Amino acid sequence: MRRLGPAVQGPGSLLAQLHRRSATVADRTSVVVSPSRRARGDSAPTDTPESGSAVAEFVMVAALLLFVAMGVFQLGLALYVRNTLISAASEGARYGARADAQPGDGVARTEALITSSLSSTFAQDISAARSVTAAGVRVVEIRVTAPLPVIGPLGPAGALTVSGRAFSEEQVLAGADR
Repeated sequence: MRRLGPAVQGPGSLLAQLHRRSATVADRTSVVVSPSRRARGDSAPTDTPESGSAVAEFVMVAALLLFVAMGVFQLGLALYVRNTLISAASEGARYGARADAQPGDGVARTEALITSSLSSTFAQDISAARSVTAAGVRVVEIRVTAPLPVIGPLGPAGALTVSGRAFSEEQVLAGADR
């Protein structure tokens, strides 16, 4: 076997310089490998059946989260409208139950409150009635029927019916006259 001279074999030799140069070129062109691929021992980038699945997963999860968020918003809006209608009906009943007022005054008060806080579309069907409870107490009842607010094509359809009742002050005056 032929032996190579010191210019070819030593640390400053042409062979050593060529090896160092090829190593630096390989370092510059190397592919960045993710830690999960490195753990599997996979160093070359390859197309797998899972490539591109992150985008599809994001779209599916985002659509699901948007659907849940819209449902929560729908529920919150319906509860807000319901509570506002109950409050307006109760205030109207108290206003209509005063000794110097009629139940129709309570209807007008309820309509004004609903229109100022929500919209006039929720104040379309308001009625008032005097009634007597089982214990013989006279009350004024204001009943409001309004559409259920729906966001988008999905959601419950129908109407909300709420009422407010108040003790009629006329019976206090009638009892004082005795």
